[in-house]
Amino acid sequence: MNIEFRKLSEISKPAIMALMNHPLVRRQMPLLKDHFDENACETFVASKMKLWNDHGYGPWAFVVNNEFAGWGGLQPEDGEADLALVFHPSYWGLGKKLYQKIIGRAFTEMGLESVTVLFPPSRTRVKGLLRLGFTEESEVYIGQHRFIRYRLKSPV
Repeated sequence: MNIEFRKLSEISKPAIMALMNHPLVRRQMPLLKDHFDENACETFVASKMKLWNDHGYGPWAFVVNNEFAGWGGLQPEDGEADLALVFHPSYWGLGKKLYQKIIGRAFTEMGLESVTVLFPPSRTRVKGLLRLGFTEESEVYIGQHRFIRYRLKSPV
């Protein structure tokens, strides 16, 4: 299996729109309100690319065997490096493998002290996250939406 980390701007709009409009993906993303159309896609990709320009890091597109599988990585969120992983359901089994690569970069190459994850309260299956060493920290609101913040501290 060939896994590549690419820029989101290298992925076709229809592929991104298909992912972001998939009902199983949308169920886990309460900030996605309306249909994710071409304008939303352009705004989304531009905002993610701006993170790279402004902060030196941001999310990647994950390409598996030349197919767009999802996006994710570290993103600045209120002064924290927040981990996001969004996969098409066909690729949900890849999360741990890509997580390990991203966390490895976070704590070695980037020298971060910790990484956060924001889960909506509807995501009740958090045992895997806790097994990875994350601890529940606090509630956070983005707009009108409540999230639970989990934190993983650097082992070094």
